[in-house]
Amino acid sequence: MTQQHPITPPPELVHQWRSEWIHNAPGDLDELGFLTQRGAQWGADQELEACLNWLTDRERFPVGHEAIEELKEDRRPKPPSLKEQALEALASAPGPEYPSVMTVLNADQHALIRRALEQLDD
Repeated sequence: MTQQHPITPPPELVHQWRSEWIHNAPGDLDELGFLTQRGAQWGADQELEACLNWLTDRERFPVGHEAIEELKEDRRPKPPSLKEQALEALASAPGPEYPSVMTVLNADQHALIRRALEQLDD
């Protein structure tokens, strides 16, 4: 007698994630790591939705209430934009205020700044 936990991704979704990994394998994660990361994020999203529904179903807050929206925003912040990431990469490298220090960007910082600049109009 086995019971499946209510926050268990359906097999079709796991299959979709596996297919994503096969076709777009990120360099820093093996298959297990990729599936684990996707599953953890999916489960966290399901739990957040359940909590938000609980708050509105119990009429503690109406749907769309400021507190509900703030909770969603705080728990699922938008990732920084490419511009914000590029500025952060530049800010973390020594600049002209340290003339005796050679300014060197690592490969990731360099690629990030290049992508941000390529998006600018000429």
